[in-house]
Amino acid sequence: MNYNLKQISNIKIIITCLVLAVSLSNCKVKKPITSTTTSTNAAVTKLPRRTLMFSGYEWVIKNPTGKMGPHANYWNGDNVWVDKKGRLHFTIKYNKTNDRWECSEVATIEKFGNGTYQWKIEGPVNALDRNIVFGLFNYSGRSTLDEMDIEFSRWGYPNAPILNYTIWPAEKGGVKNVTYAKDFEMKDKKMQTTHRWIRSSDKLVFESMHGFQDGRDNLFETKTWTSENASISKLDMPVLMNLWLFNNPPTDKKDVELIVHEFKFIKH
Repeated sequence: MNYNLKQISNIKIIITCLVLAVSLSNCKVKKPITSTTTSTNAAVTKLPRRTLMFSGYEWVIKNPTGKMGPHANYWNGDNVWVDKKGRLHFTIKYNKTNDRWECSEVATIEKFGNGTYQWKIEGPVNALDRNIVFGLFNYSGRSTLDEMDIEFSRWGYPNAPILNYTIWPAEKGGVKNVTYAKDFEMKDKKMQTTHRWIRSSDKLVFESMHGFQDGRDNLFETKTWTSENASISKLDMPVLMNLWLFNNPPTDKKDVELIVHEFKFIKH
């Protein structure tokens, strides 16, 4: 069979189109990989960091989308704020929209070493519900290590002492954490107390006073540990403050609020 040039050209075009169609039918398009699960930590890292200024320091506000420690609580960045007088408010509130209790926490960007750490607190810290914890502490981020605490909590028990001084060790395998706990009555009509620790390389002294004090007037509790009976971290660490729930909501189902008038650090 004889073909003219025009027919041959048309045949080539048809063959080319058939080859191209077959190639396209065998191609596999790669879909983007997506995940429907998001871990709590991943959610936290994606959130923009919120901060506030208080007592001359910048503090990072804890504001994750899911549960986080301590004790797998929910946290709300709106539950902590500085008022017009420069006072820092901490709250635990029941969120009706999300049907859950939400806590509050802040942490300094700056890290601190040896010196005096002092807080002036307004509120009934001696009479908190047994499921409430109010913490003033430093922390390196290593679980059960490098931590010094002043905490107000009965840890779920109705009659446990409310004021807790604690040192968590610098290293594992040596001296364990040490704790001193006492109850106290609020003698200041304005419900104002001052709490501090004085940290050196070989000693840690805790002190609590009625009213707002820069000295030791109205001292009602103190405890000293040395490097002989406690493992005291030598790391510079951020300071944290938090108000949170120990396993359960408040027994009276009421919101909680405490006010920090001042945090002061004096380097030694």
